[in-house]
Amino acid sequence: MSTRIPKTLIGTLEKQKYHLIGSHSAVKGCKWLHEALVNGRSCYKQKFYGIKSHQCIQMTPSLFYCTQQCLFCWRPQKSDLQIKFDETTLPTHDDPEMIVRETLAAQNKILAGYKGNVKTDFDKLREAYTPKHIAISLTGEPTLYQPLGQLIEKFREKGLTTFLVSNGTQPSRLLELGTEPTQLYISCCASNEAVYKKICRPQVSKAWQKVNETLKSLPNFRCPTVIRITLVKGINMDHFQEYANLLDKANPTYIEAKAYMHVGFSNLRLGFDRMPSHEDISTFAQRLAEATSYNIVNESKESRVVLLSKRKKV
Repeated sequence: MSTRIPKTLIGTLEKQKYHLIGSHSAVKGCKWLHEALVNGRSCYKQKFYGIKSHQCIQMTPSLFYCTQQCLFCWRPQKSDLQIKFDETTLPTHDDPEMIVRETLAAQNKILAGYKGNVKTDFDKLREAYTPKHIAISLTGEPTLYQPLGQLIEKFREKGLTTFLVSNGTQPSRLLELGTEPTQLYISCCASNEAVYKKICRPQVSKAWQKVNETLKSLPNFRCPTVIRITLVKGINMDHFQEYANLLDKANPTYIEAKAYMHVGFSNLRLGFDRMPSHEDISTFAQRLAEATSYNIVNESKESRVVLLSKRKKV
């Protein structure tokens, strides 16, 4: 089976305003970039971690390549478009320096579109042309890009901090990064293997065991770590003691309990009724806090996310 992205998919991604880079990378203007520049609103990451939304770039070095086919994912999956190709292997590994250079160029193209918008905050727009942060989280599994540590280092050389989001199915790649991100996110969206197979639909063997290996390795990282739990009504919002056992193993700096959002291609796989309210997320977070040594330390109602930590302040 070919590893090349089919032309039909490339067309779909371009219509969705993905800026493709090389063979397997992309940048996309984040909703919160727009909100920050036009409406004065910011992402929950600014509230939680101080990341300014208008100076943040959302990118991926593994566009459409992933080891899972999560029900809640907004990206188009093979079954959504009735196409066939190997999503678990990148066809090549583009040069990290090229990816960094083209990532910054793509963001500049995105920002140029705001110069003619009368609602634009031009002070923020000027600041946006000097980005401070890279979210390696747009789509796909970034550890499939083997020189990932070099990519993080190249961004660091440009004075950029990085948040890396991984599904944890390639623990050895994470341990071999060489250069750690500023903050490491691991998506852990199931309390046990049966739920994991139902909601994350892994495409590699022994995926649940590999996720657990990643969780066990998290205390070895020097950077702050985050367990992100994307919650879907009726599928993964119970079994609190099982979640507590996983979290005890990982001992993350933070936990984000976040609602599944009924957007993108997830609409083909899940109904609107599967999207939890913020009250549902708050209840889940409180139950999780009771089962663990973590405390609720912050929340964002509009993003339906609650932050937990052992730290008293963030």
